This record gives sequence, structure tokens and C-alpha cells, in this order.
Amino acid sequence: MKIIDRDRLSHLSQTAAQSERRRKNLNLHDEYDDPCQRLFNAIEPGTYIRPHRHLNPPKAESFVSIRGRMALFVFDDNGAVDTVLIIGEGSDVQAVVLPAGVWHSLVSLETGTIFFESSQGPYVPLTDKDFAPWAPAEGSPVVETYLAGLLDIAGSKCKP
Repeated sequence: MKIIDRDRLSHLSQTAAQSERRRKNLNLHDEYDDPCQRLFNAIEPGTYIRPHRHLNPPKAESFVSIRGRMALFVFDDNGAVDTVLIIGEGSDVQAVVLPAGVWHSLVSLETGTIFFESSQGPYVPLTDKDFAPWAPAEGSPVVETYLAGLLDIAGSKCKP
């Protein structure tokens, strides 16, 4: 049995806040080859999750807000933002099931954001994600500008 309590989630958020990438996951599955991948993701403002999709093999993903707020961006094949969903506290949206093959990214909108994620396994690091060629690679000097643009778009969705 695995028990995930508030203290453990708080520790996960603290670890994410102190990490260089500003995120940290807590896997609930035992192995990467498990048929169901289940994990908590703590994401802090400033983390960059490069837009990607899951095609090899095609995998749907589920995201359930646990605490905080985040924005889910769905892109078309050319990198234009097609849909923005604000997920979590203060939003009507608490969970999303994203079909396989959809370009997407998540952005933390506040400190302490955590979501639960599940997808079909196995997880194979070299083929799990198809990164968007139109989005900057993690560590690129233009990531900060790209992320700021996404936050501007998300901000317009947050206004009453």
C-alpha cells in the first residue's frame, strides 16, 4: 500500500521549488514497464514543459488537479495555440483527459501546484515524447520569452 498524505505532497512541492527544472514527480507505479503509469507532478512557476505529443505508441493522458492552478495548452500542428484550459483552484475544470497525438504543454500558474497524471505504459524515455519542432528546446536562451508568451495567453483566460 502506498499512502500519499499532505506532508508528502508538501515535501514534493518543496523539492520541485528547489530543483533547477522547477518540477518533480512522485511515481506511484513500480517500474517504467508497468502497463499503467501513475504519478504526482509538482510544477512551480518558471518550469518549462516543452510542447510535445505521444505517438510512439499513441497514448492518452489524464491530468487531475490536486492543488494550485495550471494552464493546459493545446497546439495545432504549426504551433499556434488552439485551446487553453485553466485547471485547478478557482476554475470549473479540475481534470482533463487528453487524446493521444495532441500537441500540449502545461504551465504552473502558482506556487505549490500539483497534479495527478496517468497514462498507458510502458514508459520508454527515448520514444515517450515527440517534441514539437516549433517550440524551443529546454535550456534554450529563448525559453523564457516563449514561456512568458504562454503566460500572457493564460492570463487573458484568467480574467473575469
